Amino acid sequence: MKKIRLFLVMALIVAVSLFVAYRLSNNAPAENLPEEVRVLAVLEEGGCLSCHSANPEIPFYAKLPVAGKVVMKDIEDGYRAYDIEPLMEALRNGETPRPVDVAKVEKVALDKRMPMAKYYLVHWGSQMTNEKRDIILDWAINYRTDYYADGLAEERAGEPIRPIQPATNIDEEKAALGFKLYHDTRLSVDNTVSCATCHGLHTGGVDNHQYSDGVEGRMGGVNAPTVYNAVYNFVQFWDGRARTLAEQAAGPPLNPVEMASTSFDEIIAKLAQDKAMVAAFDNIYSDGITEANITNAIEEFERTLVTPNSAFDKWLKGDNEALTAEELRGYELFKEYNCATCHVGANLGGESYELMGLRRHYFADRGLELTNEDNGRFKETQDERDRHRFKVPGLRNVELTWPYYHDGTRLTMEEAVRDMARYQSDVDINDEETAAIVAFLRTLTGEYKGVKLTNENEYGVIHHHEDDAMYLDRNHTHDNE
Repeated sequence: MKKIRLFLVMALIVAVSLFVAYRLSNNAPAENLPEEVRVLAVLEEGGCLSCHSANPEIPFYAKLPVAGKVVMKDIEDGYRAYDIEPLMEALRNGETPRPVDVAKVEKVALDKRMPMAKYYLVHWGSQMTNEKRDIILDWAINYRTDYYADGLAEERAGEPIRPIQPATNIDEEKAALGFKLYHDTRLSVDNTVSCATCHGLHTGGVDNHQYSDGVEGRMGGVNAPTVYNAVYNFVQFWDGRARTLAEQAAGPPLNPVEMASTSFDEIIAKLAQDKAMVAAFDNIYSDGITEANITNAIEEFERTLVTPNSAFDKWLKGDNEALTAEELRGYELFKEYNCATCHVGANLGGESYELMGLRRHYFADRGLELTNEDNGRFKETQDERDRHRFKVPGLRNVELTWPYYHDGTRLTMEEAVRDMARYQSDVDINDEETAAIVAFLRTLTGEYKGVKLTNENEYGVIHHHEDDAMYLDRNHTHDNE
């Protein structure tokens, strides 16, 4: 009996010692350290780079027959979902992190879902404790309060979404010239198509077609995104091939499917025959009509296409009566289901590239043949990780910009919301939740020139390639969805 009691006492001492050692190893970083240093320490101790990095350190047990497969699958899935290295580098170098990185880490900490138990039980010190979580949550709020100068109500300064600001520092002469060029069909080879053809200012900045019609009825292969609030995008186009609005403006005129001009010299020659146009350029630019000046003027005009004063912006700024209970419930669900980890900032998107079909295979379920446009960012980088990764679309005025997704396959917000929850967050939401989120999204419609933005298209007429295997109702009433 003495031996048994001694064994039990020793076992208890060992267990208590291990427990104490485990707890001590999970201590939060010291309070006297700078905030970004504490956050960096939490992420480093949490082993985030073990999976969310292009070059992870592979542990020795990854070579074991059973455990190895699990480990390598976790590493593959982790990097596929999120590359944390840019955030870690920003914290190390004292640089300002991207808003989307802050939102992603904040949500993971809030849910305490990383690292997984199978990781922190092996790697002592990596567990997300309450103290570590609070360090990250406080940092996220302080980051937004300092990073944005947007006049939010104090109690909402930590929200991941920010209000649209009125356009400022606009060169009015350039913008006026850009407006004319934006609507000038002479940018196209046959003088039939302008920028406004696909991005109408009276139709939500889009054309409400699945794919836009170019010269001679030629059809593109990707849905036209809205031009409103495009100034907030960190890059332009779904695949990010243009860094600025000016670069974006230079693309369609020479695209063989869109405007099909052979060169900007051809466009300049036509504009040079217009005395009023020549005078307008000469009055602003010392070198007159050039490609750079054409795209610069269009860019300056597009900088004016912002839509502030939405109902949601009014709520952010402190108007508690701006939203209904259902709309507020929709916003909370929007955050709960991780939508606000990608749709962040003033434009609720446009801040990062994200994988289409993060949790379930969107393209396998879609039932349509893959196209080059489905490759997304991969078209530009040829990096396999970028396949099916797209610039996140902004959600401002989203009720006006149907159909949805890069492929224009979702006609209603209800369809788009359900499928985003399914494919991006692996959640099947019910009708009540869907209706609430859609109600919230409708509060994002803002004002252009002091008037609430509307869409003159009563019906969502969808154009499809003839060989598409899918059918959408051409007389689908959008407003009654």
